[in-house]
Amino acid sequence: MPNPVIDNNAKNTACSDGVMVAQMDQRPKVTVGAQSPLAHADFANQAKHGRQQGGVYLQEHKLLGHMVLRGNRDDIDFSHAIASILGVPLPPALTRHENGELSIRWISPDEWLVILPDEQTFALEARLREALTGHFSIVNVSGAQTLLTLSGSDARSVLQKSTGYDVHPSNFAIGKSVTTTFAKTQCVLCRHDEDSWQIVVRRSFADYLWLWLQDASAEFCLVIRQ
Repeated sequence: MPNPVIDNNAKNTACSDGVMVAQMDQRPKVTVGAQSPLAHADFANQAKHGRQQGGVYLQEHKLLGHMVLRGNRDDIDFSHAIASILGVPLPPALTRHENGELSIRWISPDEWLVILPDEQTFALEARLREALTGHFSIVNVSGAQTLLTLSGSDARSVLQKSTGYDVHPSNFAIGKSVTTTFAKTQCVLCRHDEDSWQIVVRRSFADYLWLWLQDASAEFCLVIRQ
């Protein structure tokens, strides 16, 4: 996937059906820096000076590109265009596909979440808009969400405190992705590998989730990773 340097922060993109769309770069290359929703938690300092061993590990994958893609999976042109541009087909229900640093997660019958390096997001959205036809939607929500990884031997125990969804291995295989509740908020929860889970949460609930995880992980010794 190309990784161009984008100097402008807005442009009009002509979709394949001729409709003009104003596309905005949410984090253009300017002097104003962006902050993750959990910048105030100072994970870098905690990772360096805090506890180094424990049963639960937490890491924020900050300032990634997040795009919500909607369309008809049964539309062959739509599915083929997505697979061609993303380099991976649309995942079926309750699953996730990956292509290097890019991942796409199923979040509802006609809705997927694409996560990729931030610097690629603006160009990828333009390519999708140029290729897709018919009824579809692309929304850049990069500034509205963050991705956390919860891992370790006791990570599943923390999840069992936090969500009503059954996270037992017999029901939640590696690669499964669901939209569910986490405490009193909503998240996209994916099992990344044997003892590692990814949580996508809205920016406005990130601090709440962070406070919740500190409490829920207290008995297992929470370790922050950078």
